Amino acid sequence: MKILINSDITSEQQQQIEAVSDAIQIVKPQSSAETTREIVDTDIVFGGFNRSLFENAEQLKWVQVWAAGVDGILFSEFVDSDVILTSAKGFVGTHLADQAWALILGLLRGVGRSVRERTWDNKMSIRLATWELGERTLGIVGLGGTGLEVARRAQGFEMHVIAVDPEAVEAPTFVHEIWKMDRFDDLLAQSDIVCICAPLTPETEGMFNDAVFQKMQSHALLINVTRGKIVDGEALIRALNDERIGGAGLDVTPVEPLPADSPLWDMPNVIITPHVAGGSPIRMDRTVALFCDNLERFLVGKPLLSVIDKRKGY
Repeated sequence: MKILINSDITSEQQQQIEAVSDAIQIVKPQSSAETTREIVDTDIVFGGFNRSLFENAEQLKWVQVWAAGVDGILFSEFVDSDVILTSAKGFVGTHLADQAWALILGLLRGVGRSVRERTWDNKMSIRLATWELGERTLGIVGLGGTGLEVARRAQGFEMHVIAVDPEAVEAPTFVHEIWKMDRFDDLLAQSDIVCICAPLTPETEGMFNDAVFQKMQSHALLINVTRGKIVDGEALIRALNDERIGGAGLDVTPVEPLPADSPLWDMPNVIITPHVAGGSPIRMDRTVALFCDNLERFLVGKPLLSVIDKRKGY
């Protein structure tokens, strides 16, 4: 069983993979030309994946990417193939949730304004703009790994948590209500904070548009830590300018990098971080551990973890 590692991992992490079985052969190409040669008879890819690798692979059975989102590799030929796709979904939620809460608190407590404006004269205006989280409602769009971790942290702030998800998801005790997408409007109307924790799919692309912003409360904060294209960028700017929503915390934007002339940079009620929510010093350790677990399962024919339904996109 040949495994092509297309990712930067340490020698210790490679040894961890090698220890799974004597029946595997690991290759870690050092150039694109070597990768093209090695992919031909590769059975498993761990790490980066693209159309070129797929087109040159003759016996590929399974791909595990290190990211959680897979929207960038769901080209039709791959989707239609029998190749299994797994990702890190369910294993990156903790640091994405930390980023979401950093953005929430940065907006709510005036951190963004303080850093940007560099003056003591804004003290009273920041104080007057704050509100407490206790007994407020947090609405989560997508109750997967990231959504669950965002909700879990809301317990400490004594918030009421509601969520929508297209799948039948069992609600943990710290999520008070979970609805299907037909109650999305109810979530918008009730939420003081709306946190996007969904993957990018044809159904979610651009879903936060003018009509959606009209249904949010005028003081509500929008937080996005998954995919920027879920939000219509021009509609967001209009909603902020017209004070239809109270602010936005964005780790991802519809266009990345966000253009230097975007008005979002200078809005006092917006905080932007440059797609850093995925950062964690132990992320690759978790991903390698997941791959090793899945490799053991694959070798004995057990179901894999974090499998992507390629047609749904998550």
